Amino acid sequence: MKPDVLVAYPLRSPFMEELGQRYTLHRLDQADDRDALLEKAGPVCTAMVVNGHVTVDKALLDRLPALRLAACSSAGFDQMDLVEMTRRGIALTNTSDALVDEVANMAVLLALACQRRLVEADAYVRSGEWGRKGMFPLTPSTVGRRTGIVGLGNIGHSIARRCEALGHEIGYFGRSRKPVDYRFFDDLVRLADWADILIVATPGGAGTEGLVSAEVIRALGPEGTLVNVARGTVVDEAALIAALQGGKLGSAGIDVYLNEPTPDPALAALSNVILYPHHASGTVETRDRMARMALDNVDAFFAGQPLLTPVN
Repeated sequence: MKPDVLVAYPLRSPFMEELGQRYTLHRLDQADDRDALLEKAGPVCTAMVVNGHVTVDKALLDRLPALRLAACSSAGFDQMDLVEMTRRGIALTNTSDALVDEVANMAVLLALACQRRLVEADAYVRSGEWGRKGMFPLTPSTVGRRTGIVGLGNIGHSIARRCEALGHEIGYFGRSRKPVDYRFFDDLVRLADWADILIVATPGGAGTEGLVSAEVIRALGPEGTLVNVARGTVVDEAALIAALQGGKLGSAGIDVYLNEPTPDPALAALSNVILYPHHASGTVETRDRMARMALDNVDAFFAGQPLLTPVN
């Protein structure tokens, strides 16, 4: 008899097929009557496949008394009550290791595109303005910049290495000093004041909500570039919009928003911001690695082996 697994968020198609071959799936993600499905699945499902977009709170956990593993197919899990899960003996795994390089690449791409005004320049050519008005305005150099990184975890460190290769000086802010040669700032405002480019790569959640405040954005200044590949909650979005509108911040490259998938329309009206649809890890290869990692964690759990990427 196959073990029972609750699917709160599906894996990519080939991996869902594998999952279904080895386990009896209870598809909460497809349920018309969630209460009825949870009534049936709760007492038997010891594992759940989930994603950072799903809220896993006490109310849901109360319906899943047999749960012992939540295999998250994303890096972020800020909508999950990790404290309550730990108290109940529910292990959580995620897929941070699978997406480090792709997210780091996107952070650098957004930073360079902002500095060189790539989207505006593309429109300048397409519209015929180049022929009518002449050369596009000069932009800041992408060489010799000071890049500040908010959160020097795996992704932040990968961003730093890429920026180093571009000839940037690196500074970072975090909870503690890391064993690296980069300049450490224990005050985020001071880092923003020092930096030309500020890249946000810290985890989301209550502990970092509003971390990039109006004061931080002011310190980055009218020539500065802010890039956010973390979570929308980490940046004071209202302050960001006001600074971009008022010339108090030079530009921004944003992959994550307070309201997804319908960000504040004010952002779309700004020419000095580049918008990406929370898709930094959105390549076929990376999403396949993430799905495989989630599935491998489920397999390890039922085989009684150590989990591959435990969070708690």
